[in-house]
Amino acid sequence: MHNVAVRTGLVFADRDTGPLVLDLYLPPPSKASGAPPVVAWLHGGGWFTGDRHLAPDLRRYFASRGIAMASIEYRLSGHALFPAQLHDVRAAVRYLRRNAAGLGIDGGSIGLWGSSAGGHLAALAGVTGHLETLAGEPDIGPEPDASVSAVAEGYGPVDLLTAATESDLAALALADADRPETRLLGGSPSQLPDQARAASPLSFVTAAAPPFLIVHGTADPAVRPSQSALLHNALAAAGVESTLYLIDGFGHGFLNRQSVSEFPGATSAGADTPPRPTFLQEGRLEREPHPPAVCHRIAPGQTPSSHQAAFSYDVVGDFFRRHLLGR
Repeated sequence: MHNVAVRTGLVFADRDTGPLVLDLYLPPPSKASGAPPVVAWLHGGGWFTGDRHLAPDLRRYFASRGIAMASIEYRLSGHALFPAQLHDVRAAVRYLRRNAAGLGIDGGSIGLWGSSAGGHLAALAGVTGHLETLAGEPDIGPEPDASVSAVAEGYGPVDLLTAATESDLAALALADADRPETRLLGGSPSQLPDQARAASPLSFVTAAAPPFLIVHGTADPAVRPSQSALLHNALAAAGVESTLYLIDGFGHGFLNRQSVSEFPGATSAGADTPPRPTFLQEGRLEREPHPPAVCHRIAPGQTPSSHQAAFSYDVVGDFFRRHLLGR
């Protein structure tokens, strides 16, 4: 872990609201394996708060094991409405691919990983990565493609129309106007159904999607585990490898570090930012590193399986090692 090199504040895109930056965690050089693959981490925070520091321990769990990690920032909903956030994630993927040689990474082996709002964006960028351009995407001339080789996502909404009605408003302690989906779209999903569908990963699942690893707590009041089941089943129906872990009794936010006492960057979204939710379970996966779960797996050419298992950061690392390193 001490040999992990960190490059901070790398600007990957310029927007009217200012530069977008990422921090890059590089594993120790290995002549045997060449340049490492890279996984971009997308933070949570309901799209209206948080920054690239809201993340698991990217040094300990991943960079020290041969996978480079890029923790990126994207425009929050107080600065820009959807699809700005998706455009920013795609810009980060293109930056990593375009500058791979100078950054010391393998630009042909890129993954995405995110939690909550970041999980939503990871899934959405994953299922749209094969598309050359998206509506409203900045035209900056010839660019590398935005495709990725694998996606891991935790407790992200995948159908904004149903996610908004399923979550527990009492647990969230938010008025309807302050709901994350409303802030993201500029209006409630029920009033803006076309925008809600355009922001839903479920709308774009095809056979072109990369392999997915999905994780969700069964006691999540903010994003119901049924959202992850929807994505898992849609990927399977499209013939895409998907593995879903449902962790017994876990709630929301368990992929965040224990040391996170407040969302970094919370004030940047504006003075009207709602108070920090009290139901988040930051650090729980660190405190309980192998919680019991049910693992559902469907892969092309294989018989679907469901079995009791334990989830951990190693599960995520093994998933990316298999799909980005081929082992």
